[in-house]
Amino acid sequence: MSAEATNPATPGPVAGPATPAVPRRKARARLDLRRLGRAALLGSASRDRLPDAIGHVVDAHRAHHPDADLDPLRRAYVLAESSHRGQMRKSGEPYITHPLAVTLILAELGAETTTLTASLLHDTVEDTDVTLDQVGEQFGAEVRFLVDGVTKLEKVDYGAAAEPETFRKMLVATGNDVRVMSIKLADRLHNMRTLGVMRPEKQARIAKVTRDVLIPLAERLGVQALKTELEDLVFAILHPEEYEHTRELIVENASRGDDPLAETADEMRKVLREADIQAEVLIRPRHFVSVHRVSRKRGRLRGTDFGRLLVLVNEDADCYGVLGELHTCMTPVVSEFKDFIAVPKFNLYQSLHTAVARADGQVTEVLIRTHQMHKVAEAGVVALGNPYSPPSEEQTAAGDGERADPTRPGWLSRLLDWQRAAPDPDTFWSTLREDLAQDREITVFRPDGGTLGLPEGATCVDAAYAQYGEDAHACIGARVNGRLATLSTVLRDGDTVQLLMGQDPASEPSREWLEHAHTPAARIAIQRWLTTHAPQGESSAEAGDAAGTVPFRATADASADQDAAGNEAGLRPAFDAAGNEAGPRPAFEGAVSRAAANVLVDRPDATVRLAGCCTPVPPDEVAGFSVRGGVVTVHRVECAAVARMKDAGRSEVDVRWGETTECRVTLVAESFVRPHLLADLTEAMATEGAEIVSATVEPPTQQRVRHTYTVQLPDAAQLPGLMRAMRNVAGVYDVSRAQPMTQGA
Repeated sequence: MSAEATNPATPGPVAGPATPAVPRRKARARLDLRRLGRAALLGSASRDRLPDAIGHVVDAHRAHHPDADLDPLRRAYVLAESSHRGQMRKSGEPYITHPLAVTLILAELGAETTTLTASLLHDTVEDTDVTLDQVGEQFGAEVRFLVDGVTKLEKVDYGAAAEPETFRKMLVATGNDVRVMSIKLADRLHNMRTLGVMRPEKQARIAKVTRDVLIPLAERLGVQALKTELEDLVFAILHPEEYEHTRELIVENASRGDDPLAETADEMRKVLREADIQAEVLIRPRHFVSVHRVSRKRGRLRGTDFGRLLVLVNEDADCYGVLGELHTCMTPVVSEFKDFIAVPKFNLYQSLHTAVARADGQVTEVLIRTHQMHKVAEAGVVALGNPYSPPSEEQTAAGDGERADPTRPGWLSRLLDWQRAAPDPDTFWSTLREDLAQDREITVFRPDGGTLGLPEGATCVDAAYAQYGEDAHACIGARVNGRLATLSTVLRDGDTVQLLMGQDPASEPSREWLEHAHTPAARIAIQRWLTTHAPQGESSAEAGDAAGTVPFRATADASADQDAAGNEAGLRPAFDAAGNEAGPRPAFEGAVSRAAANVLVDRPDATVRLAGCCTPVPPDEVAGFSVRGGVVTVHRVECAAVARMKDAGRSEVDVRWGETTECRVTLVAESFVRPHLLADLTEAMATEGAEIVSATVEPPTQQRVRHTYTVQLPDAAQLPGLMRAMRNVAGVYDVSRAQPMTQGA
């Protein structure tokens, strides 16, 4: 855009090495932009006659929209050419060639007239004296909005934040009209095609932003034609050696005498002809990045690895008819079958995927779709025209309105929600890249039949914030497919999630939720609450740092010394419903300083203490370490403190259980609040023969309560039965031994 414009009186930068040429997937020869520029400057057009310079745009537009009104295009071109006159691109062409090329890209994809009009004008406000008001007066509010959406913010006003804030502005505009992003993607594609005149470091910077932000956006909007070419151009700039190797593989395959893809295509045409199914079978060569990915996955490539077969039919039902014939008359690879017609991808993509095997063992991938599905697969939201006008008969026949409506995809709604809460441009920029890297989505169901769209890997925490926003601070648990689940539970596609919400207005999120939050909306909401409610005297920055970690963390030395001294600080980690540490709590009586007479130590006169962090009992496998004051502290071997002590060079001592089976253990019970719960719970424990040495019941929070019991058992073998009996008490949803701190936590 503006970075490409130079004053003709000022020599532009020295051109760097050209980007390696990437063959375009279409056979159409690329236009001579210098000739196009001369036509733009010399072609005098009458008031009603279309200028010669936009002839290619008009031809491409009429191929998709034969009845389109071309007058807005003529007027937009006249304004753009007169405004950009005298400006030159760094590659040497008149600047008007850039909006012409961008508009041609969109016209070939089938964009409607309003989008093409805005595309011709997309740099006028940014690089010339034309104002948005002038655009609105001459072309209407829609064109004005689209041009404003792609106009960059000035660095003089925003400094280093100009780029992220420009993208934020563009995404907000896209939330109201997805055509804004269509123009931006075409604009970036043409700039990437001509990026070879830039300095190598600038090429790399632009390519990285394209890779991290614009290519994922093209994928999410379903514009595969732009996405694949952008991927190849970025590949050539950022990975020139791998790009060259891939190019050599493609050239080598093209020089082969045999073509297994063509042979399989001929066989497929014969099968479908005999079945009386009208279908078009095409060979679709893989683009460079796709070939590179396949070579990394499979190693040595064979002929069928360089492309796929595309079968185009007229009706949805014919897709399944083709599938049946291929699986009957050829050798199918059933594991490769996927039905994206019945369950479309989140970017509107629909197709049947399968594969057939040849006699020589080569496997050919096959895509089966209708002509309309193919149009949408290539051009995505661009192919759907103006999303705010009534659908055409063709679009109505293609599927239901909900499926084809691109005005506010679920991922875009979530992005717009969390960007409002991003506190600064840096947070927005880094979170945007992170969010767009999650390129797979799942759908989970609510008990009321509604759905939530979430990125793959999302947890119950993410579902809570997706459904309730900041009210999710009051979430106290979840049921997944009817079973109680911790908030850290990772959800799978098709799960049913019931979120359990507390009624306490003072409910607050746990710091540990950040470890389980994958969506930006959840992370930003939790982070903001933690920063706002930082303890007095703690800075916002410190609260933010703390929010990324679990609050109670002892080093190996500190942990060992606390165990040896009977926890002088009076702190013990508490645990949440998931059995994770939730922060320091007052120590309960007898948690550490209890008898350890049934532990045998190979060290005379040593004082033995059982670690309070993991509460070992027979027959747990244990490890002992010498700590301060000649004390030997005993841990379960899986306790994270064992690894920390070894790393710290603590002296390990041989320990083992003696003959005595009596044990003392600390248990943590989590339950929902209800009357008589304490009486029922202690009665169940007494019935199992447990002697309660000490008990701590914390004040209820978020409609749940935590009980901590230290109990004496005559036989360690009774422990599983005791825990089972406690879990069977109504309202208790979790019982666990005091958990060891996880390593690295």
